[in-house]
Amino acid sequence: MSEKIVQTAGHEQLGEFSPMFAHLNDDVLFGEVWNEQAISVKTKCIITVVSLMASGITDSSLGYHLMNAKKNGVTKEEIAAIITHATMYAGWPKGWAVFRLAKDIWNESEPEITDKDKYQNTIFFPIGEPNNAYAQYFVGQSYLAPLSMQQVPMFNVTFEPGCRNNWHTHNAANGGGQMLICVGGRGYYQEWGKDAVEMIPGTVINIPANVKHWHGAAQDSWFSHIAVEVPGENNSTEWQEPVSDEDYCKLK
Repeated sequence: MSEKIVQTAGHEQLGEFSPMFAHLNDDVLFGEVWNEQAISVKTKCIITVVSLMASGITDSSLGYHLMNAKKNGVTKEEIAAIITHATMYAGWPKGWAVFRLAKDIWNESEPEITDKDKYQNTIFFPIGEPNNAYAQYFVGQSYLAPLSMQQVPMFNVTFEPGCRNNWHTHNAANGGGQMLICVGGRGYYQEWGKDAVEMIPGTVINIPANVKHWHGAAQDSWFSHIAVEVPGENNSTEWQEPVSDEDYCKLK
């Protein structure tokens, strides 16, 4: 069952001046007729647009019903066909007038939802900006969002599918290292000489200082982890060679 249609314009604009008209508009026309279930709301929208067009009404009321038609699923192709067909019976000038309104309503540009936008909707933390400062140490596109720069530095690092960073080591004379907490997608962590470990949301990786490793997204998935920098003495990151395509492509 479709959502109940509610209209209050009559009472708001004419309730004091003409209570009966307000009642007929809001409670009868919209409250009862528009909510009657024998035909769909989309069909009612089409009938209403054609009726107003045939009557020569091309003011804001027709604009409202055209927007309502779009809201209830009438596509650009459908409204173009509807107006063209009705023009053959209602008259050419009326067709032109309705097309001018419909063109503006159906040609409203809607922002494209990118893969990045879709993925952002699946994770709590922001993806952030392109990780340009470290792009030379990554294969593919990554993003960086600082979460905290006080006490313990924390960053949300996001990898597009197939993106991974080079082998690297977090050097420290004492303490140091890094923690990774997966917060979205699917990826991998691998230490030199060991098998790769799959990372999914909730996976926590503890990386000791002075251990060579890499991490990044699976080939078919976005991937995000929070990187927590563990305090230590004389901390530094030593970037090394990229992960070979041959080794990376073995991971599924």
